[in-house]
Amino acid sequence: MKYGIIVAMQVELDMLLREMVGTTTEKINGITYHKGHIVGNEVTATQCGIGKVNAAVGALTLIENFRPDAIVNTGIAGGTGAGADVLDVVIGREVAYHDVWCGPGNARGQVQGLPERFAGATDRFNIDAVTIDPKVKTGLIASGDMFVSTPDDLARVLATQPEAIAVDMESGAIAQVCHLKGVPFLAIRVVSDTPGVENHLDQYGDFWSLAPQSTFGILRRILL
Repeated sequence: MKYGIIVAMQVELDMLLREMVGTTTEKINGITYHKGHIVGNEVTATQCGIGKVNAAVGALTLIENFRPDAIVNTGIAGGTGAGADVLDVVIGREVAYHDVWCGPGNARGQVQGLPERFAGATDRFNIDAVTIDPKVKTGLIASGDMFVSTPDDLARVLATQPEAIAVDMESGAIAQVCHLKGVPFLAIRVVSDTPGVENHLDQYGDFWSLAPQSTFGILRRILL
């Protein structure tokens, strides 16, 4: 199997590259792509940058140049206080926007002409190998161009996507590109903080020292 793996930040890429062997690099459209292997699978990994536009450009360039069988978006996310705690891993059975509305006739979060939610391709990955772990949760990931840090921010997200258990800034755009190009997609996010709680920024700051390096090793367990 050939997988594409997309992260947003350099620190996430650094963790991911530790899981890869035989790595080479190629630069396209100003974006560096790292080719290698994880548990025998051919992998192309990239740091797309933060936000929907960066994510969409990185995903489309990856699909058109490396032709993966499926794409994984991994990295960090904020929790919503609904079932996923700091250091839990969230697998997106669905991904939806929290900051989109295209007017009457469309649901909040829906890009006109597209699904209200993008289904995660859980059947293309060995999800059963990890969901027995109580630290692994599955559910809806809400995505949008906003760092969610206050109770009001979180309330706006949940007003649009009340079932969300995590929130990020890239998975919706990558899911949309994959939907348009017919490529199976899955989002896997590690919860770094819970927006709106009193010590929210402390949680986020401490996460990088507290998070075990093996967290990104979950990829080894789900790749077929």
